Amino acid sequence: MTDTRPWFRDGALHFAVGVEDTFVPQTGPGERPIDEYELTEHYEHWHADLALASGAGAEFVRWGVPWYRIQPEKERWDWDWLDRVMARYAELGLRPIVDLMHYGTPLWMDRQFANPDYPERVAEYGARVAERYAGYGFYDYTPVNEPMIHAQFSGEYAYWPPHLSGPRGLSEVVGQIARGFVRTQHAVRGVLGEKAAFVHVDAGMRYVGDVDAPEHRELAARLKEQVHLVEDLVTGRVGADHALAPFLLANGWEDADLAWFQEAPALPDVMGVNYYPLHSTEVFEAGVFHSGGFPDPRPARDDGTAGLVELLRSAAERYGAPVMLTETCVTDSVKARLDWLDESVAAVRGLREDGVDVVGYTWWPLFDMYEWTYRHSELPREAHRLTMGLWELQESDAGLLRVRTAVADRFRHHALGSR
Repeated sequence: MTDTRPWFRDGALHFAVGVEDTFVPQTGPGERPIDEYELTEHYEHWHADLALASGAGAEFVRWGVPWYRIQPEKERWDWDWLDRVMARYAELGLRPIVDLMHYGTPLWMDRQFANPDYPERVAEYGARVAERYAGYGFYDYTPVNEPMIHAQFSGEYAYWPPHLSGPRGLSEVVGQIARGFVRTQHAVRGVLGEKAAFVHVDAGMRYVGDVDAPEHRELAARLKEQVHLVEDLVTGRVGADHALAPFLLANGWEDADLAWFQEAPALPDVMGVNYYPLHSTEVFEAGVFHSGGFPDPRPARDDGTAGLVELLRSAAERYGAPVMLTETCVTDSVKARLDWLDESVAAVRGLREDGVDVVGYTWWPLFDMYEWTYRHSELPREAHRLTMGLWELQESDAGLLRVRTAVADRFRHHALGSR
């Protein structure tokens, strides 16, 4: 008898890789656009890059659509490149978990996430993508990757467009991204029906140290809840009794806004957690103030697999869905990457043995990426390369070479051993 259960209910641990897909094409004075597919030359090497993922034993690839290229004008769509990529996925038997929004809006969208039409437009885009590639049997979608990071960079830190700042800016962008998230998921569901599977993904963050120091207590308490804010909104968990309801209501929201999210929640089929041991645990220090995040980071502490286990357990308990490690790696030597791969896979297997429904493991990225500091720099891209991949990127006269490392072989060993 054919097993008709969805992949996240089949009892297996599924292995995935990711291709870094940040797209922030808007620029201002002193800024360069960030398009990781362009920086890593994935637009040229996509055909071979997907073969690398398949050869590494991956079953899934977390991979994003460059919306700003697919819809270069408000009423014009250009599907040519994406059609060829999706056909290649089908040819290789790889399954994309499609990131519809992995940072960044099209160039024609004034005020970006603050544009009042953003929720409607992103939902229309998501539905078009889902409809176009349903014939390949591609049903797995992430409506928005790391929505709280989106909101902070675009609405609190004024680092990315629309460059809003402070509590009011954060609240506005949170609302827009969350509304777009809900509308996109419902639009894709409308196209694919019950075949659709939604992998929600957010950055796992932990806050430790002097969190009870008088100067940090209020902020630390808010951040611990804020990590979950967009996911709590889209799943209908933010009512008047939610810890951050007063924050939202004091910064432009009304009771009707909270009610809207409770009326038609968008639930995850899989709850994804992104965890980086060198960055995911921030430390508060008494007498020292950092606003936090990319512009003014707090010190980080490497809590290794203990932090990973805590965050995956917490996600499973909070949302009652299967969980997946949707991004992890260390930016370090090949040996350090090998060690973390072995340790993190062992931790995930241990959680499964303890009864936690962990259904997937993702090494991010397949090949190196370039740090977002490239945007505000005049240095060449190589100065911003992060050694994170199963393959490393190497400059050459012929362009970027993909250099296989021992991490790719070890990943294949783990992935094939799960089948």
